[in-house]
Amino acid sequence: MGLSGDLVLPEEDLNRFLIVQPEQIYSQQLVTATEDYLTRRLGNEGYNFAKVTGMPEIDEENSTVVMKFFIDPGKRTYVRRINFAGNMTTMDDVLRREMRQMESAPASSAAIEQSRVRLERLGFFKTAEVETNEVPGSDDLIDVDFAVEEQSFGSIGGSLGYAQDAGLILGLNLQQNNFLGTGRRVGVSLNSSRFQDVISFNYTNPYFTEDGVSRGFGIFYRKTDLSKINVASYTTDTWGGSMNFGYPISETQRLGFSLGVTDTKITSGQYAVQEISASPRLAPEIEYWYYSTLQDDGTYAAAEVLEPIDTLPLSALSPPDNEGFLDLNGDEYLNWSVTGSWLQSTLNRGQLATRGASQSVSLEIAVPLSDLEFYKLNYRGEIYFPLFGEFTLHLRGELGYGDGYGDTTELPFYEHFFAGGFGSVRGYEVNTLGPRATEPIVYTANTAATAIDENGRPTQFGGPDGRGYGYTVDPQTGKIPVQQFNTRNRPNPFGGNALIEGSAELLFPMPFIKDRSSLRSALFFDFGNVFNTNCRENQVNCFGIDAGELRYSVGIGVTWLSGFGPLTFSLAKPLNASPIDEREVFQFTLGRGF
Repeated sequence: MGLSGDLVLPEEDLNRFLIVQPEQIYSQQLVTATEDYLTRRLGNEGYNFAKVTGMPEIDEENSTVVMKFFIDPGKRTYVRRINFAGNMTTMDDVLRREMRQMESAPASSAAIEQSRVRLERLGFFKTAEVETNEVPGSDDLIDVDFAVEEQSFGSIGGSLGYAQDAGLILGLNLQQNNFLGTGRRVGVSLNSSRFQDVISFNYTNPYFTEDGVSRGFGIFYRKTDLSKINVASYTTDTWGGSMNFGYPISETQRLGFSLGVTDTKITSGQYAVQEISASPRLAPEIEYWYYSTLQDDGTYAAAEVLEPIDTLPLSALSPPDNEGFLDLNGDEYLNWSVTGSWLQSTLNRGQLATRGASQSVSLEIAVPLSDLEFYKLNYRGEIYFPLFGEFTLHLRGELGYGDGYGDTTELPFYEHFFAGGFGSVRGYEVNTLGPRATEPIVYTANTAATAIDENGRPTQFGGPDGRGYGYTVDPQTGKIPVQQFNTRNRPNPFGGNALIEGSAELLFPMPFIKDRSSLRSALFFDFGNVFNTNCRENQVNCFGIDAGELRYSVGIGVTWLSGFGPLTFSLAKPLNASPIDEREVFQFTLGRGF
């Protein structure tokens, strides 16, 4: 065993790449691999035209081989120019800043390949190829030529529709990850319906500094009135903003920091679930109360006199069965948050990756200056294992946990994790898995009458304008009757403070499709759910972390990188849905892949 020729690198360095070892059975495959490794090592130091030849000296008498590797490094090669082709929209500078091979520097095979991989990871290009070409008239200069094929940089969509529950729906959404070819990310969302109005804007410059430090910000306003679609009786009025920075710490890792502020105003109605407000409670729109008069036949007549609600004796009210979140924490919160994150990615592409891995950890804390004190910890990870041909195994997982601290005893309900739908457990309606809310107990309100005729029958129901309602006080108990109020056949999904979900996918090529770089198909197995570790005694549909509550589904999905962004379809079968789970076999989305 040994090396010969012109050893332009230290021999101990080159010896590390000799995978042919003494006393081994001779293998031409190992010899070829050693030649390849030594050639690559020399290429990383600028000897791009190096030749390594394995030269066996055979001793037939002793059935042994003395193996020598002859090295001809050739001249050290330098890069004259780096050229780009195919970037019709993306600016040259966006590609050039991803280069790890510099012009006028020794040509490094590793740096050139790393530059190509970084272009693919941007997500702007369907393919990125590279060639090295000798400069005519020179034996130590090359040009590095990159050829890219652009693809959709984001998603854009508008909607105009009508639904019985939401009324007229207007929407405009724009998310561009390569805005005007600058490599910057810009997103705008305008949505309006009978129950919700949303305005948001976000912007990120991934190269705020030449070293790759990113800076971005986002602002939003959202007003939601869920009582108008009979989901729950409360409204939220929220505005907020954030500033974020990202710092590269290696070729594959980044640290992120974000400062944010949100102001949330919550208004609870009579039919808000018990987790939000105490039950029973008076409705703000009821203005009167009255006694029913006992008749000789044992029946009660309608009210002869309506009294203002502020004169209702406290003895007529039943004590609340619980205290809801609003009772404990008020109904308006100004929260300041700090978020830290770590991201590692070796994925070979920004979209529809086929090899590599990615993982991230983030921690969001509402700092003590906030009206509420809470934190949310989240982990996401995925990995691709190439199997054979174009078949790949894709594993994905996500864990989340949040809770209150200090004076806040639980994670605010509007910060809950949710599960179900794309990116979660397909085959179930989006955000419908996990604990469900407890329906409210309400005081019974009746149409009030303000007069009784000669037969003792009430007249003028609802008062002179026909719109008056009042609480009836039972003269026997001196209290207002109460009833359980059901807003829908299934209790409302309420989310939880803990999340477990994941999936296993077998990615396979679509038959009869030539260009498969923009089309992906997969057989999948999904699992997951959300849980609540702070269940209260009155919550009848709440459960803590329990493997027995995980939901499973199997199915097939297809993602196509269309001109408007990723278009994804899935056909799924839930395997262990409970009677109250909301199933959705066919699902599709525009702007998000799997």
